Amino acid sequence: MNILALRERFRSPRLYDRLEQIILCVLIIWMLFRLIPEPEISIEIASVLLLISEGATVLFIILRRPTEDISLHFRDWFVAVGGTYFGLLVVSGGTGVLPGLSIALLVCGSIIHISAKLCLRRSFGLVAANRGVKSGGMYALVRHPMYAGYMLTHIGFLLSNPTFHNFFVYIVTWTFHIMRIFAEERVLSQDPKYRTFQEKVHYRLVPGVF
Repeated sequence: MNILALRERFRSPRLYDRLEQIILCVLIIWMLFRLIPEPEISIEIASVLLLISEGATVLFIILRRPTEDISLHFRDWFVAVGGTYFGLLVVSGGTGVLPGLSIALLVCGSIIHISAKLCLRRSFGLVAANRGVKSGGMYALVRHPMYAGYMLTHIGFLLSNPTFHNFFVYIVTWTFHIMRIFAEERVLSQDPKYRTFQEKVHYRLVPGVF
Protein backbone atom coordinates (compact mmCIF):
# COMPACT_ATOMS: atom_id res chain seq x y z
CA MET A 1 0.00 0.00 0.00
CA ASN A 2 1.51 3.37 -1.02
CA ILE A 3 1.73 6.42 1.22
CA LEU A 4 -1.20 8.20 -0.46
CA ALA A 5 -3.52 5.22 -0.01
CA LEU A 6 -2.43 4.85 3.62
CA ARG A 7 -3.06 8.55 4.25
CA GLU A 8 -6.55 8.30 2.74
CA ARG A 9 -7.37 5.27 4.89
CA PHE A 10 -6.38 7.14 8.05
CA ARG A 11 -8.61 10.03 6.99
CA SER A 12 -11.60 7.75 6.44
CA PRO A 13 -14.70 9.08 8.30
CA ARG A 14 -15.74 5.49 9.08
CA LEU A 15 -12.44 4.90 10.89
CA TYR A 16 -12.96 8.01 13.02
CA ASP A 17 -16.56 6.98 13.62
CA ARG A 18 -15.34 3.72 15.18
CA LEU A 19 -12.57 5.51 17.09
CA GLU A 20 -15.19 7.74 18.71
CA GLN A 21 -17.10 4.67 19.94
CA ILE A 22 -13.97 3.08 21.43
CA ILE A 23 -12.90 6.28 23.23
CA LEU A 24 -16.31 6.70 24.87
CA CYS A 25 -16.52 3.08 26.04
CA VAL A 26 -13.07 3.27 27.62
CA LEU A 27 -13.93 6.53 29.42
CA ILE A 28 -17.23 5.21 30.80
CA ILE A 29 -15.61 1.99 32.08
CA TRP A 30 -12.91 4.10 33.74
CA MET A 31 -15.57 6.25 35.42
CA LEU A 32 -17.39 3.12 36.62
CA PHE A 33 -14.30 1.89 38.47
CA ARG A 34 -13.74 5.30 40.09
CA LEU A 35 -17.29 6.05 41.27
CA ILE A 36 -18.32 2.61 42.51
CA PRO A 37 -16.59 2.15 45.89
CA GLU A 38 -15.30 -0.96 47.59
CA PRO A 39 -18.00 -3.52 48.58
CA GLU A 40 -17.84 -2.59 52.26
CA ILE A 41 -18.61 1.08 51.49
CA SER A 42 -22.20 2.12 50.85
CA ILE A 43 -22.93 3.29 47.33
CA GLU A 44 -24.23 6.85 47.02
CA ILE A 45 -27.45 7.15 45.04
CA ALA A 46 -26.19 10.27 43.23
CA SER A 47 -23.21 8.29 41.90
CA VAL A 48 -25.49 5.48 40.73
CA LEU A 49 -27.82 7.92 38.95
CA LEU A 50 -24.86 9.65 37.29
CA LEU A 51 -23.47 6.32 36.10
CA ILE A 52 -26.87 5.33 34.67
CA SER A 53 -27.10 8.70 32.96
CA GLU A 54 -23.62 8.49 31.44
CA GLY A 55 -23.93 4.75 30.74
CA ALA A 56 -26.97 5.37 28.53
CA THR A 57 -24.64 7.32 26.26
CA VAL A 58 -22.58 4.17 25.60
CA LEU A 59 -25.65 2.22 24.49
CA PHE A 60 -26.75 4.90 22.06
CA ILE A 61 -23.31 5.44 20.58
CA ILE A 62 -22.75 1.70 20.02
CA LEU A 63 -26.09 1.38 18.22
CA ARG A 64 -25.84 4.63 16.28
CA ARG A 65 -25.78 4.90 12.49
CA PRO A 66 -22.34 5.26 10.83
CA THR A 67 -21.71 8.47 8.93
CA GLU A 68 -19.41 9.70 6.21
CA ASP A 69 -20.07 13.32 7.22
CA ILE A 70 -18.12 13.58 10.46
CA SER A 71 -15.71 16.41 11.19
CA LEU A 72 -12.04 15.48 10.91
CA HIS A 73 -10.84 18.78 12.37
CA PHE A 74 -8.57 18.35 15.38
CA ARG A 75 -10.35 21.20 17.20
CA ASP A 76 -13.73 19.47 16.94
CA TRP A 77 -12.31 16.19 18.22
CA PHE A 78 -10.51 18.01 21.02
CA VAL A 79 -13.67 19.71 22.33
CA ALA A 80 -15.78 16.53 21.92
CA VAL A 81 -13.34 14.24 23.71
CA GLY A 82 -12.45 16.97 26.22
CA GLY A 83 -16.09 17.62 27.07
CA THR A 84 -16.72 13.91 27.56
CA TYR A 85 -13.45 13.22 29.41
CA PHE A 86 -13.66 16.11 31.87
CA GLY A 87 -17.26 15.31 32.74
CA LEU A 88 -16.13 11.87 33.92
CA LEU A 89 -13.43 13.20 36.27
CA VAL A 90 -15.84 13.92 39.12
CA VAL A 91 -15.43 12.10 42.41
CA SER A 92 -17.60 11.38 45.43
CA GLY A 93 -16.92 13.70 48.35
CA GLY A 94 -17.97 16.73 50.33
CA THR A 95 -21.06 17.26 52.46
CA GLY A 96 -24.12 17.22 50.24
CA VAL A 97 -26.68 20.02 50.31
CA LEU A 98 -30.36 20.02 49.29
CA PRO A 99 -30.48 16.23 48.75
CA GLY A 100 -34.05 16.33 47.43
CA LEU A 101 -33.20 18.92 44.79
CA SER A 102 -30.00 17.05 43.92
CA ILE A 103 -31.86 13.81 43.14
CA ALA A 104 -34.62 15.69 41.31
CA LEU A 105 -32.07 17.41 39.05
CA LEU A 106 -30.24 14.15 38.37
CA VAL A 107 -33.47 12.39 37.44
CA CYS A 108 -34.86 15.32 35.43
CA GLY A 109 -31.57 15.87 33.59
CA SER A 110 -31.30 12.18 32.77
CA ILE A 111 -34.85 12.09 31.42
CA ILE A 112 -34.16 15.12 29.22
CA HIS A 113 -30.92 13.91 27.65
CA ILE A 114 -32.13 10.32 27.27
CA SER A 115 -35.33 11.61 25.65
CA ALA A 116 -33.16 13.65 23.28
CA LYS A 117 -31.14 10.52 22.45
CA LEU A 118 -34.34 8.56 21.83
CA CYS A 119 -35.37 11.28 19.41
CA LEU A 120 -32.00 11.05 17.65
CA ARG A 121 -32.00 7.24 17.89
CA ARG A 122 -29.16 5.99 15.71
CA SER A 123 -28.15 9.54 14.77
CA PHE A 124 -26.39 10.20 18.09
CA GLY A 125 -22.65 10.96 18.20
CA LEU A 126 -19.99 12.90 20.08
CA VAL A 127 -17.92 14.64 17.43
CA ALA A 128 -19.57 17.24 15.20
CA ALA A 129 -21.23 15.38 12.31
CA ASN A 130 -24.37 15.31 10.22
CA ARG A 131 -26.28 12.09 10.87
CA GLY A 132 -29.61 13.62 9.89
CA VAL A 133 -31.58 16.59 11.19
CA LYS A 134 -34.10 15.90 13.97
CA SER A 135 -36.71 18.47 15.00
CA GLY A 136 -39.26 16.55 17.05
CA GLY A 137 -39.60 15.80 20.75
CA MET A 138 -37.24 17.78 22.97
CA TYR A 139 -35.73 19.36 19.86
CA ALA A 140 -38.93 21.35 19.34
CA LEU A 141 -38.05 23.29 22.52
CA VAL A 142 -34.31 23.93 22.19
CA ARG A 143 -31.73 22.97 19.58
CA HIS A 144 -29.44 21.12 22.01
CA PRO A 145 -31.61 19.49 24.72
CA MET A 146 -29.00 16.79 25.29
CA TYR A 147 -26.48 19.28 26.65
CA ALA A 148 -29.19 20.96 28.73
CA GLY A 149 -29.94 17.56 30.29
CA TYR A 150 -26.26 16.88 30.92
CA MET A 151 -25.87 20.21 32.72
CA LEU A 152 -28.86 19.51 34.98
CA THR A 153 -27.39 16.13 36.00
CA HIS A 154 -24.04 17.82 36.63
CA ILE A 155 -25.64 20.40 38.93
CA GLY A 156 -27.50 17.62 40.74
CA PHE A 157 -24.32 15.62 41.28
CA LEU A 158 -22.45 18.76 42.36
CA LEU A 159 -25.08 19.50 45.04
CA SER A 160 -24.60 15.97 46.37
CA ASN A 161 -20.78 16.13 46.10
CA PRO A 162 -19.87 19.81 46.50
CA THR A 163 -16.10 19.78 46.27
CA PHE A 164 -13.88 22.37 44.60
CA HIS A 165 -12.53 19.57 42.40
CA ASN A 166 -16.01 18.73 41.07
CA PHE A 167 -16.89 22.41 40.61
CA PHE A 168 -13.74 22.96 38.54
CA VAL A 169 -14.38 19.79 36.51
CA TYR A 170 -17.89 20.90 35.59
CA ILE A 171 -16.91 24.48 34.74
CA VAL A 172 -14.38 23.09 32.26
CA THR A 173 -16.93 20.54 31.00
CA TRP A 174 -19.61 23.19 30.41
CA THR A 175 -17.09 25.33 28.55
CA PHE A 176 -16.38 22.37 26.27
CA HIS A 177 -20.12 21.78 25.81
CA ILE A 178 -20.65 25.34 24.61
CA MET A 179 -17.75 24.91 22.20
CA ARG A 180 -19.27 21.63 21.00
CA ILE A 181 -22.58 23.33 20.34
CA PHE A 182 -20.96 25.88 18.06
CA ALA A 183 -18.88 23.17 16.34
CA GLU A 184 -21.97 21.05 15.68
CA GLU A 185 -23.93 24.00 14.36
CA ARG A 186 -21.07 24.90 12.02
CA VAL A 187 -21.22 21.43 10.47
CA LEU A 188 -25.00 21.07 10.50
CA SER A 189 -25.71 24.54 9.13
CA GLN A 190 -24.31 23.36 5.80
CA ASP A 191 -27.55 21.36 5.51
CA PRO A 192 -30.56 23.47 4.35
CA LYS A 193 -32.84 21.36 6.59
CA TYR A 194 -30.87 22.43 9.66
CA ARG A 195 -30.99 26.09 8.67
CA THR A 196 -34.78 25.77 8.46
CA PHE A 197 -34.75 24.13 11.90
CA GLN A 198 -32.70 27.04 13.31
CA GLU A 199 -35.31 29.48 12.04
CA LYS A 200 -38.06 27.57 13.88
CA VAL A 201 -36.17 26.85 17.14
CA HIS A 202 -34.32 30.00 18.18
CA TYR A 203 -32.62 28.92 21.42
CA ARG A 204 -29.80 26.44 21.94
CA LEU A 205 -30.06 25.45 25.62
CA VAL A 206 -32.50 27.55 27.66
CA PRO A 207 -35.63 29.07 26.07
CA GLY A 208 -35.50 32.85 26.24
CA VAL A 209 -31.89 32.90 27.44
CA PHE A 210 -29.44 31.08 25.13
